[in-house]
Amino acid sequence: MTPTHTHGAHSLIGFIGAGNMARSLASGLLKNGWGKDQIVLSDPETSQRRAIESFLGVKTFADNQAVVAHAEILVLAVKPQVLAETATALAPASQEKKPLVVSIAAGVRLADIDRWLGGGLPIVRAMPNTAALIGSGASGLYANDRVNQSMRNQAESILRAVGVTVWLENENLMDVVTALSGSGPAYFFLVMEALEQAAIASGLDPKQARLLTLETAFGAAKMALEGHEEPSQLRRRVTSPGGTTEQAIKVLEEGDLRHLFRQAIVAAIERSREIADMFGKKA
Repeated sequence: MTPTHTHGAHSLIGFIGAGNMARSLASGLLKNGWGKDQIVLSDPETSQRRAIESFLGVKTFADNQAVVAHAEILVLAVKPQVLAETATALAPASQEKKPLVVSIAAGVRLADIDRWLGGGLPIVRAMPNTAALIGSGASGLYANDRVNQSMRNQAESILRAVGVTVWLENENLMDVVTALSGSGPAYFFLVMEALEQAAIASGLDPKQARLLTLETAFGAAKMALEGHEEPSQLRRRVTSPGGTTEQAIKVLEEGDLRHLFRQAIVAAIERSREIADMFGKKA
């Protein structure tokens, strides 16, 4: 989706912070038709700035204030633990400019961000996951009541540049998104790791075990994404009565794998809420 309006040579969207996620988003936007003159980033590290200017061909600044002066959409892409300090310093310029603010800082609630920026701003909170770095992300979005439909479309277009998006109507569900898609890649990596180790222990060559594990995981995900059947139905189709798959699934079910995943998700949700409380009290 291309932006609906431009300001000539001035930038439309400004990133505070130029780490991996900001770079991926900026790169995705350029691929989706945004102009190089519509994107600016700030970062205190000279090497980071030079790398981005060389790689993406967009303008960068050492000073966050310069980005706020340019931006109609302001993406907060700093680490959660420094967001309070960063946002508080940006409050005067943000109040003057009144940009749409998109925060991709994990575990920081909208009310806290709004307070640090001086209040009254349209803010969207986004939770992209690590797969956004390769354009296959899954992001949850939540907007405060000052975000109109046009702004929702703009925020969505930014996150959709690196994957799929879902809108949430309750901010508490961001903790569930964090536990599911935010932390989720690690769960699948653990399953891959376990399968690979089990195959090696049963005599398969390590390189063969890795290749077969990864391609099997990829193939299963592709079938689930591209088909029209639920994962449970796909599983049943692969599980022939009296066959090898049935025996393996039986062991996993008897080990209460579902309950284990439920416990894992609940533990991650609880930790997400603790972290949000901790960051919110910082300022």
